[in-house]
Amino acid sequence: MKRNLITILSAICLLLVVRCAEKRQQPVLTNKDVSKVIARMTDVMVHDVTNPPLASRFFAYTCLAGYEVMARDKQLKSMQGILNQYPAISASKQNELYNPQLSAVMAMFETAAKLQPSGSLMGKYEEGFLDSCRTIGFTDEVIDSSKSYAKFISKKILAYAKADGYRKISNYPRYKLKRTPGSWDLTPPAYMVPVEPYFNTVRTLVIDSASQFVPDAPVPFSTDKNSAFYKFLELSYSKSGDKLTQEEKNIANFWDCNPFAVQNDGHMLIGLKKISPGAHWMGVTAIACSQSQAGFAKTIEVNTMVAIGLMDAFICCWEDKYRTDRIRPETAIRRYIDPHWKPLLQTPPFPEYISGHSVISTTSAVILTHYFGNSFKYIDDVEQQFGVPPRQFNSFTQAATEAAISRFWGGIHFMDAIDNGILQGYRVGNWVVNKVSRGKGSK
Repeated sequence: MKRNLITILSAICLLLVVRCAEKRQQPVLTNKDVSKVIARMTDVMVHDVTNPPLASRFFAYTCLAGYEVMARDKQLKSMQGILNQYPAISASKQNELYNPQLSAVMAMFETAAKLQPSGSLMGKYEEGFLDSCRTIGFTDEVIDSSKSYAKFISKKILAYAKADGYRKISNYPRYKLKRTPGSWDLTPPAYMVPVEPYFNTVRTLVIDSASQFVPDAPVPFSTDKNSAFYKFLELSYSKSGDKLTQEEKNIANFWDCNPFAVQNDGHMLIGLKKISPGAHWMGVTAIACSQSQAGFAKTIEVNTMVAIGLMDAFICCWEDKYRTDRIRPETAIRRYIDPHWKPLLQTPPFPEYISGHSVISTTSAVILTHYFGNSFKYIDDVEQQFGVPPRQFNSFTQAATEAAISRFWGGIHFMDAIDNGILQGYRVGNWVVNKVSRGKGSK
Protein backbone atom coordinates (compact mmCIF):
# COMPACT_ATOMS: atom_id res chain seq x y z
CA MET A 1 0.00 0.00 0.00
CA LYS A 2 2.81 2.34 0.96
CA ARG A 3 4.70 1.50 -2.24
CA ASN A 4 1.57 2.18 -4.34
CA LEU A 5 1.14 5.58 -2.68
CA ILE A 6 4.76 6.44 -3.39
CA THR A 7 4.30 5.37 -7.00
CA ILE A 8 1.19 7.58 -7.40
CA LEU A 9 2.90 10.58 -5.80
CA SER A 10 5.93 10.10 -8.02
CA ALA A 11 3.70 10.02 -11.10
CA ILE A 12 1.95 13.22 -10.04
CA CYS A 13 5.27 14.96 -9.41
CA LEU A 14 6.55 13.81 -12.80
CA LEU A 15 3.41 15.14 -14.49
CA LEU A 16 3.81 18.51 -12.76
CA VAL A 17 7.46 18.67 -13.78
CA VAL A 18 6.53 17.90 -17.39
CA ARG A 19 3.78 20.53 -17.34
CA CYS A 20 6.15 23.15 -15.89
CA ALA A 21 8.78 22.23 -18.47
CA GLU A 22 6.18 22.62 -21.22
CA LYS A 23 5.30 26.10 -19.98
CA ARG A 24 8.95 27.09 -19.69
CA GLN A 25 9.73 25.81 -23.16
CA GLN A 26 6.89 27.59 -24.92
CA PRO A 27 7.92 29.70 -27.93
CA VAL A 28 8.64 33.37 -27.30
CA LEU A 29 7.02 36.27 -29.15
CA THR A 30 8.88 39.51 -29.81
CA ASN A 31 8.33 43.23 -30.31
CA LYS A 32 7.75 42.55 -34.00
CA ASP A 33 4.59 40.56 -33.21
CA VAL A 34 3.12 43.56 -31.41
CA SER A 35 4.14 45.94 -34.18
CA LYS A 36 2.55 43.72 -36.82
CA VAL A 37 -0.85 44.14 -35.19
CA ILE A 38 -0.45 47.93 -35.32
CA ALA A 39 0.72 47.74 -38.93
CA ARG A 40 -2.30 45.62 -39.92
CA MET A 41 -4.59 48.08 -38.13
CA THR A 42 -3.04 50.88 -40.17
CA ASP A 43 -3.66 48.93 -43.38
CA VAL A 44 -7.34 48.63 -42.46
CA MET A 45 -7.49 52.34 -41.59
CA VAL A 46 -6.13 53.24 -45.02
CA HIS A 47 -8.76 50.95 -46.54
CA ASP A 48 -11.54 52.56 -44.46
CA VAL A 49 -10.20 56.15 -44.76
CA THR A 50 -10.31 56.40 -40.97
CA ASN A 51 -10.07 59.98 -39.74
CA PRO A 52 -7.11 60.91 -37.47
CA PRO A 53 -8.94 61.37 -34.14
CA LEU A 54 -10.89 58.13 -34.57
CA ALA A 55 -7.70 56.30 -35.54
CA SER A 56 -6.15 57.33 -32.23
CA ARG A 57 -9.15 55.91 -30.39
CA PHE A 58 -8.77 52.57 -32.18
CA PHE A 59 -5.07 52.42 -31.35
CA ALA A 60 -5.60 53.30 -27.69
CA TYR A 61 -8.17 50.64 -26.83
CA THR A 62 -6.47 47.96 -28.92
CA CYS A 63 -3.16 48.52 -27.15
CA LEU A 64 -4.92 48.63 -23.79
CA ALA A 65 -6.28 45.13 -24.41
CA GLY A 66 -2.78 43.75 -24.87
CA TYR A 67 -1.50 45.80 -21.95
CA GLU A 68 -4.21 44.47 -19.62
CA VAL A 69 -3.19 40.87 -20.31
CA MET A 70 0.40 41.64 -19.38
CA ALA A 71 -0.63 43.67 -16.33
CA ARG A 72 -2.73 40.80 -15.00
CA ASP A 73 0.32 38.57 -15.48
CA LYS A 74 2.19 41.04 -13.20
CA GLN A 75 4.60 42.04 -15.97
CA LEU A 76 3.24 45.59 -16.20
CA LYS A 77 1.65 48.10 -13.85
CA SER A 78 -2.12 48.01 -13.52
CA MET A 79 -4.00 50.86 -15.20
CA GLN A 80 -6.67 50.91 -12.52
CA GLY A 81 -6.40 54.23 -10.67
CA ILE A 82 -4.40 55.73 -13.55
CA LEU A 83 -6.84 55.87 -16.46
CA ASN A 84 -10.08 57.78 -16.04
CA GLN A 85 -12.97 55.49 -15.01
CA TYR A 86 -10.90 52.41 -15.74
CA PRO A 87 -12.76 49.40 -14.34
CA ALA A 88 -11.62 46.75 -11.91
CA ILE A 89 -11.56 43.65 -14.09
CA SER A 90 -12.54 40.55 -12.14
CA ALA A 91 -10.41 37.44 -12.30
CA SER A 92 -10.97 34.96 -15.12
CA LYS A 93 -10.57 31.22 -14.73
CA GLN A 94 -8.17 30.90 -17.63
CA ASN A 95 -6.65 27.52 -18.40
CA GLU A 96 -3.15 27.19 -16.95
CA LEU A 97 -1.81 26.47 -20.44
CA TYR A 98 -2.55 29.98 -21.72
CA ASN A 99 0.48 31.97 -22.85
CA PRO A 100 0.47 35.65 -21.73
CA GLN A 101 2.34 36.92 -24.79
CA LEU A 102 0.16 35.02 -27.22
CA SER A 103 -2.97 36.07 -25.37
CA ALA A 104 -1.90 39.74 -25.40
CA VAL A 105 -1.44 39.78 -29.17
CA MET A 106 -4.72 37.96 -29.69
CA ALA A 107 -6.52 40.40 -27.38
CA MET A 108 -5.24 43.20 -29.60
CA PHE A 109 -6.48 41.44 -32.73
CA GLU A 110 -9.87 40.76 -31.13
CA THR A 111 -10.30 44.37 -30.00
CA ALA A 112 -9.22 45.92 -33.31
CA ALA A 113 -11.56 43.58 -35.20
CA LYS A 114 -14.53 44.77 -33.15
CA LEU A 115 -13.62 48.48 -33.26
CA GLN A 116 -12.70 48.99 -36.91
CA PRO A 117 -15.40 49.13 -39.59
CA SER A 118 -13.59 46.57 -41.77
CA GLY A 119 -12.65 44.50 -38.74
CA SER A 120 -13.17 41.27 -40.64
CA LEU A 121 -9.82 41.97 -42.29
CA MET A 122 -8.19 41.85 -38.86
CA GLY A 123 -9.69 38.39 -38.41
CA LYS A 124 -7.91 37.24 -41.56
CA TYR A 125 -4.65 38.75 -40.34
CA GLU A 126 -5.13 36.94 -37.01
CA GLU A 127 -5.50 33.61 -38.82
CA GLY A 128 -2.17 34.18 -40.53
CA PHE A 129 -0.58 35.10 -37.21
CA LEU A 130 -1.86 31.89 -35.56
CA ASP A 131 -0.52 29.79 -38.45
CA SER A 132 2.91 31.31 -37.80
CA CYS A 133 2.51 30.54 -34.09
CA ARG A 134 1.90 26.88 -34.86
CA THR A 135 4.98 26.87 -37.04
CA ILE A 136 7.21 28.06 -34.18
CA GLY A 137 5.79 25.48 -31.77
CA PHE A 138 2.61 26.69 -30.07
CA THR A 139 0.17 23.80 -29.65
CA ASP A 140 -3.51 24.08 -30.48
CA GLU A 141 -4.28 23.58 -26.79
CA VAL A 142 -2.18 26.60 -25.82
CA ILE A 143 -3.61 28.66 -28.68
CA ASP A 144 -7.20 27.83 -27.74
CA SER A 145 -6.59 28.62 -24.08
CA SER A 146 -4.84 31.88 -24.93
CA LYS A 147 -7.58 32.93 -27.32
CA SER A 148 -10.27 32.26 -24.74
CA TYR A 149 -8.52 34.51 -22.26
CA ALA A 150 -7.88 37.13 -24.95
CA LYS A 151 -11.60 37.29 -25.72
CA PHE A 152 -12.39 37.74 -22.04
CA ILE A 153 -10.01 40.70 -21.74
CA SER A 154 -11.06 42.19 -25.08
CA LYS A 155 -14.71 42.13 -24.02
CA LYS A 156 -13.86 44.13 -20.88
CA ILE A 157 -11.82 46.72 -22.81
CA LEU A 158 -14.55 47.07 -25.44
CA ALA A 159 -17.05 47.77 -22.66
CA TYR A 160 -14.70 50.47 -21.35
CA ALA A 161 -14.46 51.92 -24.86
CA LYS A 162 -18.22 51.85 -25.33
CA ALA A 163 -18.64 54.00 -22.23
CA ASP A 164 -16.39 56.83 -23.48
CA GLY A 165 -19.23 58.71 -25.17
CA TYR A 166 -18.07 58.38 -28.77
CA ARG A 167 -21.21 56.54 -29.85
CA LYS A 168 -23.38 59.44 -28.71
CA ILE A 169 -21.79 61.73 -31.28
CA SER A 170 -23.96 60.37 -34.09
CA ASN A 171 -27.01 61.74 -32.26
CA TYR A 172 -25.65 65.29 -32.04
CA PRO A 173 -26.84 68.01 -34.44
CA ARG A 174 -25.03 68.36 -37.75
CA TYR A 175 -22.24 70.92 -37.46
CA LYS A 176 -23.19 74.23 -39.05
CA LEU A 177 -20.69 76.59 -40.61
CA LYS A 178 -20.70 79.98 -38.90
CA ARG A 179 -20.17 81.92 -42.16
CA THR A 180 -18.67 84.86 -40.26
CA PRO A 181 -15.50 86.76 -41.19
CA GLY A 182 -12.47 84.74 -40.13
CA SER A 183 -14.38 81.51 -39.46
CA TRP A 184 -13.53 78.17 -41.03
CA ASP A 185 -15.03 77.22 -44.39
CA LEU A 186 -14.98 74.13 -46.62
CA THR A 187 -11.87 73.85 -48.81
CA PRO A 188 -11.13 72.46 -52.28
CA PRO A 189 -10.89 70.16 -54.06
CA ALA A 190 -13.44 67.93 -52.28
CA TYR A 191 -15.11 70.52 -50.00
CA MET A 192 -15.58 67.82 -47.36
CA VAL A 193 -17.78 68.31 -44.30
CA PRO A 194 -15.93 68.97 -41.02
CA VAL A 195 -14.37 65.92 -39.40
CA GLU A 196 -15.31 64.92 -35.84
CA PRO A 197 -16.62 68.30 -34.57
CA TYR A 198 -17.65 66.66 -31.28
CA PHE A 199 -14.54 64.59 -30.58
CA ASN A 200 -13.83 66.85 -27.59
CA THR A 201 -16.85 65.28 -25.84
CA VAL A 202 -15.16 61.86 -25.70
CA ARG A 203 -13.90 60.79 -22.27
CA THR A 204 -10.20 61.42 -21.90
CA LEU A 205 -7.88 58.63 -20.78
CA VAL A 206 -5.22 60.32 -18.62
CA ILE A 207 -5.73 64.09 -18.76
CA ASP A 208 -8.54 65.53 -16.64
CA SER A 209 -10.58 67.02 -19.48
CA ALA A 210 -10.45 68.27 -23.06
CA SER A 211 -9.94 71.82 -21.78
CA GLN A 212 -7.14 71.05 -19.31
CA PHE A 213 -4.41 72.52 -21.52
CA VAL A 214 -6.09 75.38 -23.37
CA PRO A 215 -3.45 77.21 -25.44
CA ASP A 216 -3.16 80.97 -25.87
CA ALA A 217 -5.86 82.43 -28.06
CA PRO A 218 -5.06 82.65 -31.77
CA VAL A 219 -4.14 85.99 -33.28
CA PRO A 220 -7.47 87.81 -33.88
CA PHE A 221 -8.75 87.79 -37.43
CA SER A 222 -8.40 91.07 -39.27
CA THR A 223 -8.19 92.33 -42.86
CA ASP A 224 -6.23 95.39 -41.74
CA LYS A 225 -2.90 95.13 -43.52
CA ASN A 226 -1.13 96.37 -40.39
CA SER A 227 -2.70 93.74 -38.13
CA ALA A 228 -0.88 90.70 -36.73
CA PHE A 229 -3.24 88.35 -38.54
CA TYR A 230 -2.66 89.94 -41.94
CA LYS A 231 1.07 89.70 -41.39
CA PHE A 232 0.62 85.97 -40.74
CA LEU A 233 -1.40 85.83 -43.94
CA GLU A 234 1.34 87.53 -45.94
CA LEU A 235 3.97 85.31 -44.36
CA SER A 236 2.12 82.18 -45.50
CA TYR A 237 1.63 83.64 -48.96
CA SER A 238 5.29 84.59 -49.29
CA LYS A 239 6.50 81.13 -48.26
CA SER A 240 4.73 78.86 -50.70
CA GLY A 241 5.00 77.27 -54.11
CA ASP A 242 8.20 78.16 -55.97
CA LYS A 243 9.38 80.18 -52.96
CA LEU A 244 9.96 76.97 -51.02
CA THR A 245 13.31 75.20 -51.18
CA GLN A 246 13.34 71.59 -52.36
CA GLU A 247 14.16 70.45 -48.83
CA GLU A 248 11.18 72.35 -47.42
CA LYS A 249 8.96 70.68 -50.01
CA ASN A 250 10.43 67.29 -49.13
CA ILE A 251 9.73 67.84 -45.44
CA ALA A 252 6.17 69.01 -46.06
CA ASN A 253 5.41 66.00 -48.25
CA PHE A 254 7.08 63.58 -45.82
CA TRP A 255 4.75 64.64 -42.98
CA ASP A 256 1.60 65.12 -45.09
CA CYS A 257 -0.27 62.17 -43.51
CA ASN A 258 -3.64 63.29 -44.90
CA PRO A 259 -6.10 60.36 -45.24
CA PHE A 260 -8.54 62.69 -47.03
CA ALA A 261 -6.20 63.71 -49.86
CA VAL A 262 -7.74 63.35 -53.31
CA GLN A 263 -6.74 64.13 -56.88
CA ASN A 264 -8.82 65.29 -59.82
CA ASP A 265 -9.26 62.80 -62.64
CA GLY A 266 -11.52 64.47 -65.17
CA HIS A 267 -14.89 64.80 -63.46
CA MET A 268 -13.92 62.43 -60.67
CA LEU A 269 -12.04 62.77 -57.38
CA ILE A 270 -9.78 59.82 -56.67
CA GLY A 271 -8.77 59.16 -53.07
CA LEU A 272 -5.05 58.86 -52.39
CA LYS A 273 -3.81 56.19 -49.99
CA LYS A 274 -2.24 57.91 -46.99
CA ILE A 275 -1.97 57.12 -43.29
CA SER A 276 -2.96 59.42 -40.43
CA PRO A 277 -0.46 61.38 -38.30
CA GLY A 278 -1.13 59.07 -35.36
CA ALA A 279 -0.50 55.98 -37.47
CA HIS A 280 2.81 57.49 -38.54
CA TRP A 281 3.90 57.92 -34.93
CA MET A 282 2.78 54.40 -34.04
CA GLY A 283 5.07 53.33 -36.90
CA VAL A 284 7.92 55.33 -35.37
CA THR A 285 7.22 53.53 -32.09
CA ALA A 286 7.66 50.20 -33.88
CA ILE A 287 11.00 51.38 -35.27
CA ALA A 288 12.20 52.46 -31.82
CA CYS A 289 11.17 49.17 -30.18
CA SER A 290 12.83 47.12 -32.92
CA GLN A 291 16.04 49.15 -33.02
CA SER A 292 16.42 49.10 -29.23
CA GLN A 293 15.56 45.37 -29.10
CA ALA A 294 12.83 46.10 -26.57
CA GLY A 295 11.30 43.07 -24.90
CA PHE A 296 7.72 42.02 -25.48
CA ALA A 297 6.28 43.59 -22.32
CA LYS A 298 8.11 46.87 -22.81
CA THR A 299 6.91 47.04 -26.41
CA ILE A 300 3.31 46.59 -25.26
CA GLU A 301 3.87 49.32 -22.65
CA VAL A 302 5.45 51.87 -25.00
CA ASN A 303 2.82 51.35 -27.70
CA THR A 304 0.06 51.76 -25.14
CA MET A 305 1.52 54.96 -23.71
CA VAL A 306 1.98 56.50 -27.15
CA ALA A 307 -1.55 55.49 -28.15
CA ILE A 308 -2.99 56.95 -24.94
CA GLY A 309 -1.06 60.17 -25.55
CA LEU A 310 -2.35 60.35 -29.13
CA MET A 311 -5.99 59.99 -28.11
CA ASP A 312 -5.80 62.58 -25.33
CA ALA A 313 -3.81 64.94 -27.57
CA PHE A 314 -6.45 64.70 -30.31
CA ILE A 315 -9.23 65.37 -27.79
CA CYS A 316 -7.39 68.48 -26.55
CA CYS A 317 -6.58 69.66 -30.05
CA TRP A 318 -10.10 69.14 -31.38
CA GLU A 319 -11.50 71.09 -28.44
CA ASP A 320 -9.47 74.09 -29.61
CA LYS A 321 -10.16 73.61 -33.31
CA TYR A 322 -13.92 73.86 -33.07
CA ARG A 323 -13.92 76.39 -30.24
CA THR A 324 -11.72 78.86 -32.16
CA ASP A 325 -13.09 77.84 -35.59
CA ARG A 326 -10.34 79.77 -37.41
CA ILE A 327 -10.12 80.17 -41.17
CA ARG A 328 -7.50 78.18 -43.10
CA PRO A 329 -4.66 79.95 -45.00
CA GLU A 330 -6.03 78.64 -48.30
CA THR A 331 -9.43 80.27 -47.77
CA ALA A 332 -8.03 83.53 -46.40
CA ILE A 333 -5.33 84.00 -49.03
CA ARG A 334 -7.73 83.30 -51.89
CA ARG A 335 -10.28 85.63 -50.39
CA TYR A 336 -8.03 88.56 -49.51
CA ILE A 337 -4.79 88.30 -51.53
CA ASP A 338 -4.74 85.92 -54.51
CA PRO A 339 -7.86 84.03 -55.73
CA HIS A 340 -5.69 81.54 -57.64
CA TRP A 341 -3.34 80.56 -54.79
CA LYS A 342 -2.92 76.89 -53.84
CA PRO A 343 -1.04 75.42 -50.88
CA LEU A 344 1.59 72.74 -51.45
CA LEU A 345 -0.49 70.25 -49.43
CA GLN A 346 -4.23 69.74 -49.60
CA THR A 347 -5.99 71.40 -46.70
CA PRO A 348 -7.57 68.86 -44.29
CA PRO A 349 -11.32 69.22 -43.62
CA PHE A 350 -11.42 70.86 -40.19
CA PRO A 351 -10.62 74.28 -38.64
CA GLU A 352 -7.07 75.62 -38.56
CA TYR A 353 -6.24 76.42 -34.95
CA ILE A 354 -4.53 74.58 -33.34
CA SER A 355 -2.13 72.50 -35.46
CA GLY A 356 -2.97 68.85 -34.86
CA HIS A 357 0.31 67.50 -36.20
CA SER A 358 2.22 69.88 -33.91
CA VAL A 359 0.26 68.68 -30.88
CA ILE A 360 0.29 64.95 -31.46
CA SER A 361 3.86 64.81 -32.80
CA THR A 362 5.21 66.62 -29.75
CA THR A 363 3.14 64.47 -27.40
CA SER A 364 4.49 61.31 -29.05
CA ALA A 365 8.06 62.63 -28.98
CA VAL A 366 7.85 63.38 -25.25
CA ILE A 367 6.63 59.86 -24.49
CA LEU A 368 9.15 58.13 -26.75
CA THR A 369 11.97 60.24 -25.32
CA HIS A 370 10.94 59.11 -21.83
CA TYR A 371 11.50 55.50 -22.86
CA PHE A 372 14.45 55.74 -25.26
CA GLY A 373 16.29 58.95 -24.38
CA ASN A 374 16.74 62.32 -26.07
CA SER A 375 19.48 61.23 -28.51
CA PHE A 376 17.81 58.28 -30.19
CA LYS A 377 18.92 58.22 -33.83
CA TYR A 378 16.72 56.39 -36.30
CA ILE A 379 15.62 56.23 -39.93
CA ASP A 380 11.90 56.84 -40.43
CA ASP A 381 10.71 54.66 -43.30
CA VAL A 382 7.13 54.30 -42.06
CA GLU A 383 5.55 55.53 -45.31
CA GLN A 384 8.03 54.07 -47.77
CA GLN A 385 5.34 51.66 -48.98
CA PHE A 386 3.36 54.73 -50.08
CA GLY A 387 6.25 56.12 -52.09
CA VAL A 388 7.57 58.49 -49.39
CA PRO A 389 11.39 58.33 -49.14
CA PRO A 390 12.86 57.67 -45.65
CA ARG A 391 14.33 60.45 -43.51
CA GLN A 392 16.94 60.25 -40.76
CA PHE A 393 16.50 61.88 -37.34
CA ASN A 394 18.82 62.36 -34.38
CA SER A 395 15.98 62.46 -31.84
CA PHE A 396 12.21 62.24 -31.53
CA THR A 397 12.15 65.93 -30.65
CA GLN A 398 13.87 66.80 -33.91
CA ALA A 399 11.28 64.76 -35.80
CA ALA A 400 8.37 66.39 -33.96
CA THR A 401 9.75 69.88 -34.59
CA GLU A 402 10.10 69.07 -38.27
CA ALA A 403 6.56 67.65 -38.40
CA ALA A 404 5.23 70.87 -36.87
CA ILE A 405 6.96 73.30 -39.24
CA SER A 406 6.01 71.09 -42.20
CA ARG A 407 2.43 72.34 -41.79
CA PHE A 408 3.58 75.92 -42.40
CA TRP A 409 5.61 74.98 -45.47
CA GLY A 410 2.69 72.90 -46.68
CA GLY A 411 0.51 76.02 -46.56
CA ILE A 412 -2.15 74.61 -44.25
CA HIS A 413 -1.35 76.36 -40.94
CA PHE A 414 -0.40 79.77 -39.59
CA MET A 415 2.67 80.02 -37.38
CA ASP A 416 0.87 80.65 -34.07
CA ALA A 417 -1.11 77.44 -34.52
CA ILE A 418 2.17 75.59 -34.89
CA ASP A 419 4.04 77.26 -32.03
CA ASN A 420 1.17 76.90 -29.58
CA GLY A 421 0.49 73.38 -30.82
CA ILE A 422 4.00 72.37 -29.83
CA LEU A 423 3.44 73.80 -26.33
CA GLN A 424 0.17 71.94 -25.93
CA GLY A 425 1.84 68.73 -27.09
CA TYR A 426 4.54 69.09 -24.45
CA ARG A 427 1.92 69.56 -21.76
CA VAL A 428 -0.11 66.52 -22.76
CA GLY A 429 2.97 64.31 -23.22
CA ASN A 430 4.49 65.26 -19.87
CA TRP A 431 1.15 64.76 -18.13
CA VAL A 432 0.84 61.24 -19.54
CA VAL A 433 4.41 60.32 -18.58
CA ASN A 434 4.17 61.79 -15.08
CA LYS A 435 0.77 60.34 -14.24
CA VAL A 436 1.65 56.86 -15.41
CA SER A 437 5.05 56.99 -13.69
CA ARG A 438 3.59 57.98 -10.34
CA GLY A 439 0.37 56.01 -10.76
CA LYS A 440 -0.73 53.34 -8.38
CA GLY A 441 -0.70 49.68 -9.25
CA SER A 442 1.59 46.71 -8.96
CA LYS A 443 4.26 45.60 -11.38
